[in-house]
Amino acid sequence: MFTGIFKKTLMSAAVTVAAVFSVYAQSEEFNTGKYLEIQSMILRTLESQYVDSVKLDELIHKGIDEMLSTLDPYTVFIPEENEEALDIMTTASYGGVGALIQKTPAGYIIIAEPYEGSAAIKAGLNPGDTIVAIEGVSTKDLPVDQCSGKMRGRPGTVLNMTVVKGRGGDTVDVALTRERIHIPDVVYYGFLNDSTGYIQIGGFTQDGSKDVRRALESLKADGRMKRLVLDLRGNGGGLMDEAVNIVSMFVPKGSLVVSARGKHPETYFEYRTETAPVDTLMPLMVMVNSGSASSSEIVAGALQDMDRAAVAGIRTYGKGLVQTIRPVGYNTSLKVTTAKYYTPSGRCVQAIDYSHRNEDGSVGTVPDSLKKEFRTKGGRPVYDGGGITPDIIVDPDTYSRPVLSMIYSNVLSDYAIKYFNAHDSIAPAGEFRLADEEYEDFVKFASKKEFDVRTEAQIEMEGVLDVAEQEGLCDNLEGLSEEMQELLDRISLTKDEFLQANKSRIKPLLEDEIALKYYLRRGGVESALRQDTQLARALELWDGTVPFPVSQEAGEEKAE
Repeated sequence: MFTGIFKKTLMSAAVTVAAVFSVYAQSEEFNTGKYLEIQSMILRTLESQYVDSVKLDELIHKGIDEMLSTLDPYTVFIPEENEEALDIMTTASYGGVGALIQKTPAGYIIIAEPYEGSAAIKAGLNPGDTIVAIEGVSTKDLPVDQCSGKMRGRPGTVLNMTVVKGRGGDTVDVALTRERIHIPDVVYYGFLNDSTGYIQIGGFTQDGSKDVRRALESLKADGRMKRLVLDLRGNGGGLMDEAVNIVSMFVPKGSLVVSARGKHPETYFEYRTETAPVDTLMPLMVMVNSGSASSSEIVAGALQDMDRAAVAGIRTYGKGLVQTIRPVGYNTSLKVTTAKYYTPSGRCVQAIDYSHRNEDGSVGTVPDSLKKEFRTKGGRPVYDGGGITPDIIVDPDTYSRPVLSMIYSNVLSDYAIKYFNAHDSIAPAGEFRLADEEYEDFVKFASKKEFDVRTEAQIEMEGVLDVAEQEGLCDNLEGLSEEMQELLDRISLTKDEFLQANKSRIKPLLEDEIALKYYLRRGGVESALRQDTQLARALELWDGTVPFPVSQEAGEEKAE
């Protein structure tokens, strides 16, 4: 029991502490107000006295961006003109005609890929159709983003375009009615074999979990599915609520999926499943890679922590930060990092520590010495500080620098359009194969295209030779330059040689691109899956049963 004197001492101390905090808060508030006033004075001085005219709005915008860049790359200012981009990011929908476009060497715009069921499809537009004018304005030498902006607009409005058809070459005037274009989160679903279902999820946008549920229920209704693969490779994340909704399909109602904690108590949240599951027993595998981030890591991490799924692939990106959209006036917004999220075991997967920067402003990853061990529901060790480490490690296919250069230069897409214009139909996407003589035609086509065929070894060798010549080593060592040049020539390939030597790697990619032109996105994925060696290896290593021991308690929950 406290004495009266002790009580008075405690009360006095409490008053002192409160006073200190009050003074500190006032000091902080004073400093903030002081620098805001200084900033205002600087801007007024620049406006009235700077030698040249000053665009204050641009200056302020740049200042805001520079200020936010000292925090993390996800905290960004969204001006009024970018609000549409924000809407697209969160809903995966926009007003337009529903087609990907790209520039031709001649400077015009072509349809690269129309979306299934879109206004572009309804208007009879195909891959390879050239858009020569939009609302009477020529697209020649018009930047792609400007053309895209002209094609977007309020749903229900009419867009007039002049198009040269890829098949036949006729010039036609096309009137399209813009629609609300929605890009579904489920890129593809189907069966990998007689018993293995497959759902590829491309994002976590508003109501995207409904697409996943429909796909799951459709696969279950088929009656053949004995196990399921959720593919989150390359999925950069999105809305946390949608991630929780997806996890809820596989675990008991009321299960903790993720918690969020920030600086203030109001940022503390626990997200639990609120709906009845679809299936808590079917063996489940989640595919991930270094492009799987944020909400993808929530799904993979939660299912791993609950011992509900085997995670396969390579370690995920490591983004454990939560962003919230806050309006900041005049139709502008601030996307601000408000918390870190934690998987059910209590681990945070954030890989980069933005709170501790080096002297040069750079940031580093969380060192291994600071990573902590956590336990799954079944007692298996898992670790924080660097993404989700899969239970089944399977390296992906990698492509050489010239192959990637060819892809990014649209060489494969351009030939696929050429092929599409010359052939009315092909075999189903999962069965289509390019004949050897057709690949030879591609070699002739690609050899005339601009792309960098140099390998990493060649580039390194060229760099060594340049440095040796700059430092006079070739002059001092007789014949060195000639010998190095001879070695460089031996490791260098012409485009034709490269295309022939890498036929086994390039031909499947070309088949995927051609299937995409005929059967759109679903066809491209279906073609790619049949030659996905990483997925095939993961399936070989996965026994198709519940991958890890579960507690009796977990078993009882599943029985509910």
